[in-house]
Amino acid sequence: MNKFLISILLLAPSYLTAKIEVLDRIAIIVDDGVVMESQIKKAIESLEEGYQSQNMQVPPREILIDQVNERLIIEELQLQLADRLGVKISDAELNSTITRLASNNQMSLEEFISYIEDNGDSYEEVREQMRKEMRVQRIQRGRVNQNIEITEKEFEAFLATNESLDVLEPELSVRQILVKDLNTAEKIINLISDGSDFSELAKENSLSSNASSGGLMSWRKAADMPELFEMALSKKPVGFISNPLESGSGFHILKIEDKRGDYVEYESQWLSRHILLMPSAIRTSEETEKELIEIRQRVMEGEDFALLANEFSQDPGSAKQGGDLGWVGLGVFAPTFEETMLATEVGTISEVFESQFGFHFLEVLDKRNYELTDKLIEDRAYGILYNRKFDEELENTLRTMRAEAFVEFKDLD
Repeated sequence: MNKFLISILLLAPSYLTAKIEVLDRIAIIVDDGVVMESQIKKAIESLEEGYQSQNMQVPPREILIDQVNERLIIEELQLQLADRLGVKISDAELNSTITRLASNNQMSLEEFISYIEDNGDSYEEVREQMRKEMRVQRIQRGRVNQNIEITEKEFEAFLATNESLDVLEPELSVRQILVKDLNTAEKIINLISDGSDFSELAKENSLSSNASSGGLMSWRKAADMPELFEMALSKKPVGFISNPLESGSGFHILKIEDKRGDYVEYESQWLSRHILLMPSAIRTSEETEKELIEIRQRVMEGEDFALLANEFSQDPGSAKQGGDLGWVGLGVFAPTFEETMLATEVGTISEVFESQFGFHFLEVLDKRNYELTDKLIEDRAYGILYNRKFDEELENTLRTMRAEAFVEFKDLD
């Protein structure tokens, strides 16, 4: 054999050994999975950068390492549970989340990707980290939600707390009329019912110091008013007029003039009813439309809409209610139905029209500007209570998972 070739072969093992680099190592064994050394190093670097960017003192490195280790152990346990339960995040769902995140930051998707890469990060790595986080969140909701219960008593108690009142309750603009006796108060109530202006009645009759301004009181929350007023006005809509309220000063009549606050909101709503017929294997579209036109004509000639709806309508949700769809705002009905409803005057019946469900005609019974304030406040209050319980229950769940897990730290020195 060629001497030069032999010398190369003899040298090869030591040469190759010198070039081998340890790219990554297992740092922690967690049940059926592992946490890699590179994950720990990257997480620590990210934490340190976060402290520095906020001009905060970086904790000692051993504390950072302990924090990162525990966070990665918990994450790995949850991802393993997600694997066992088959929890996956599709590319379409991930793309939608990333697009929404970009939009929330006033960026297009392309700008968002450029921003990530300009900061030295990999878009693909960011995508996969987001996929992990979404899987973890789904596992958390699934494990925790089943243990959360908010009772009606607990909910009502929270709504009555100072915290709830300070954060959620709206301020009220209230007018009042103060008179000496109940007889006078009842006469004024009758005048209001007959259409007299509350403000003018206050100027003419009220004994209160604010009579000259039409009885207008300063903006305040119901909880900040005298208890007599609070009890009468709490959770009442704009325009509400109280019965006479007796106090040491006489009899008060109150009117809620307006509301303001983060959760004060109004919605246009329509009360309508309809009759629906759907084409079938034994009835063509043309035959269906013709039959419905004949039913509409019967309504126009004076037959009872509700009885005809009950007999003929194929809408299972409304037929037995005489076609009544209840009070509904925009964005609930199919576009064609909504367009027809908006174009139909109150008290009139539309022509027959087609939607994705079949052929309809409708009658708009009434329209209103409905206050959503109380519902929004209740939704927000429920959200506050839920989030508190979620955080507590999640902490308990994660602590239990950690306690029951097999965890082995590898010596990497």
